[in-house]
Amino acid sequence: MAEDNRLVKVEIFIQQNRFLEAEKVLSDLLSENPNDTQYLSLLAEVNLQQGKLDNAHVIINSAIGLSPDAPHLFYIKSRIAIQQGTLGEAEKFIHQAIDLDPYDADYFALLASIQLGRKRFNEALETANRALEIEAEHLLALNTRSTALNKLKRSEESFDTIEGALREDPNNAYTHANYGWGLLEKGDHKKSLEHFKEALKKDPTFEYAQAGMLEALKAANPVYRLFLKYAFWMSNLTSRYQWGVIIGFYIVIRVLNAVARNNEGLQPYLTPVIIGLALIAFSTWVIAPISNLFLRFNKYGQLLLDKKEKLSSNYVAASFGLFVAGLLAYFSLSDARFLPIAIFGFAMMVPFSAMFSPSKYKNALLIYAVVMAVVGLMAIGLTFATGDIFNTMTLVFVVGFVGFQWVANFLLIKEDNQ
Repeated sequence: MAEDNRLVKVEIFIQQNRFLEAEKVLSDLLSENPNDTQYLSLLAEVNLQQGKLDNAHVIINSAIGLSPDAPHLFYIKSRIAIQQGTLGEAEKFIHQAIDLDPYDADYFALLASIQLGRKRFNEALETANRALEIEAEHLLALNTRSTALNKLKRSEESFDTIEGALREDPNNAYTHANYGWGLLEKGDHKKSLEHFKEALKKDPTFEYAQAGMLEALKAANPVYRLFLKYAFWMSNLTSRYQWGVIIGFYIVIRVLNAVARNNEGLQPYLTPVIIGLALIAFSTWVIAPISNLFLRFNKYGQLLLDKKEKLSSNYVAASFGLFVAGLLAYFSLSDARFLPIAIFGFAMMVPFSAMFSPSKYKNALLIYAVVMAVVGLMAIGLTFATGDIFNTMTLVFVVGFVGFQWVANFLLIKEDNQ
C-alpha cells in the first residue's frame, strides 16, 4: 500500500512538473526493487521531461533489457530519439511498439508526428487517420492530421480538423499554437496572433507558441511576409529538393553571368537581373535578424527574442553600419583602402545572421563566423599596411564567404531533415 501511495505521488509530481521530487521518490523505490520496469520507465520519463536525454536513454535501455516485449518502453525510447534529433531512429522504435501493440492510438499518433517531421505528409495523414480510428478525439492525432492536410494544400479540411481539436479541449496550448502556425502558413498573420496569445496564456513558457508569435509579429511587415512564404515553401521540401532549389538558383546566376559577358548588347538588361537575384539570395540570410532588430522596439517582440537572437541582430546591425561607414569613407576620401571595410561589413552580415542557427554540429557555424571575422580583420589590416587590397587574406576571406553559404546550407538542411 505504501508503495502504491508513492507511485501516486510520482504521477502527481510529474503532472505538476515537479520532476526532482518525482526522481527522488523513484530512486527510493528502485533502491528497493532495481529491476522494476514500471519504476524504470517512469524514471526515464522524468529524465526525458527534464531534458536529461542521455540518462533517459540509458534507463530505458535497461528497462527494455528486462522486458523486451513491453511496447510502452519502445514508445518512450522513440520520444527520447525525437528529442535527440534522430527521427529515423525514433520511427524505428515506434514501429517496434506498434508491432507489439497495434491498437494503441498514442503509438500511431507519435508515428504520424514523426512522419510529419520527415516531410512524408501523405503517410503522416494516413497514420494520423489510423490513430483516430482507434481514438476519435486523440489530440496529437488531430493536430498532426490538421498540419499534414495544411502541408498538402487541403486548407479547409485542415482547419475543420483543428477546430474539432479545439472543441475537444479549448484550453490546450499545443492545439492553439498549431492552429496559429497553420494560419501563419496560410498567410493570415493577424488571426494567427490570437491563437499564439491564447497558447501563451495557457503556458507562458511554451517555446513553440513563442516562436510562432515572433514570426507573426514580424509578418506585419509585407517584405517579411514574402520571405515567410518562401521559408514555408522551402521548409516543406525534402533535402533533395531544397538542394535542387539552391543549386538551380546558383546555376541560373552563373549562366546569366556567362551570357552577359559574351553578349554586350544584353548586358544592360541582364546585369540588373543578376544583381536582383544576388540581392534576393543575400536577403534570405539577413532578413530574419534585421527583422529581429526592428522587433526590439515592439513591447511584445522584445520579450520574445532570446539572448542569441538579440546578439545576432546586434552583430548584423554593426556589420551593416561598418558597410555604410566604409562606403562613405571610400567616396569622401577617395581612398580605395576603405573599400575592403565596406565589403567586410556587407559580407559578415551573412555569417552573423546564421551563427546561432541550430545544427547537429554544435557551434560549428559560430566558430566559422568567428574565423571569418578574424580573417576579414587581418585582410583589412594588411590592406592598410601594404596598400594592396587583393592580398592573401582577402582571397581567403572571399573563399570563406562563398564556402560559408554552402556549409551553412548543408548543416541547416541536414538539421531540418533528420
